[in-house]
Amino acid sequence: MRTDAERTSGAAGDPPTGIGPGALRSETLIVLALSLGASAVSSLISFVGSLTRPGGLKEQAATLNGSYAPGRPWLDLAWQLFSVATALVPVVLVAHLLLREGAGLRAIGFDRRRPGPDLRRGALVAAGIGSAGLAFYLVARGIGINLTVVPEALPAEWWKYPVLVLSAIQNSLVEEVIVVGYLLRRLGQLGWSPMAALVASSVLRGSYHLYQGIGGFIGNLVMGVVFVLLYRRWGRVGPLVVAHALLDIVAFVGYGLLAGEVDWLPTAP
Repeated sequence: MRTDAERTSGAAGDPPTGIGPGALRSETLIVLALSLGASAVSSLISFVGSLTRPGGLKEQAATLNGSYAPGRPWLDLAWQLFSVATALVPVVLVAHLLLREGAGLRAIGFDRRRPGPDLRRGALVAAGIGSAGLAFYLVARGIGINLTVVPEALPAEWWKYPVLVLSAIQNSLVEEVIVVGYLLRRLGQLGWSPMAALVASSVLRGSYHLYQGIGGFIGNLVMGVVFVLLYRRWGRVGPLVVAHALLDIVAFVGYGLLAGEVDWLPTAP
């Protein structure tokens, strides 16, 4: 009998009834084309463009949460909320596709069965990765292989920090549900080896962060490896969503509070 981790890891999942390998491959490519696969291509183009500009990478900035309508706060808020909502559509699609095969998001361990362990594990992972990730970013930028990352450039309105929290949660849902839970499940159903699936998921994660520079690619590739291994150990995406959300909340909100106040935090050139 399969363990809970085996059922949810994707490596041992049975292909959906009535859907052949060809259709399953097409479905996976479509999901990626509508989400993080497209982001990887966009990130690659952005990175190549940064190499053609004068000056080193650290003299350029990559802004993550910028203002869409400067000087028009309520219109800007509408755009921010619209952006968050539309970015979550691929997650809804994945939930539909998993439900169609009779599994649902529970198959990848994203449900309310274990809220306590998910929160505790996620917080521990965030604490471990957060400090190491910040140190790596500062070193990568210092040696010139990373752009200056500006986590937020929103106006000082009442909705600034709530929007940053929503953006962080959106990022965590899209990345962990699709790149870890869904992708590993589908690759396992298509017969990929565990190592090949780990490489594919991790390289994809690194690729859509390439707009930050080589350091962004390497750092997120390593994070991808760690997250895949933890997912296979726990059989749940829940802790990874929690960890990623906490990491981004600290990065986005922390930057908003500390930018210009401390000399060790790089700001836009």
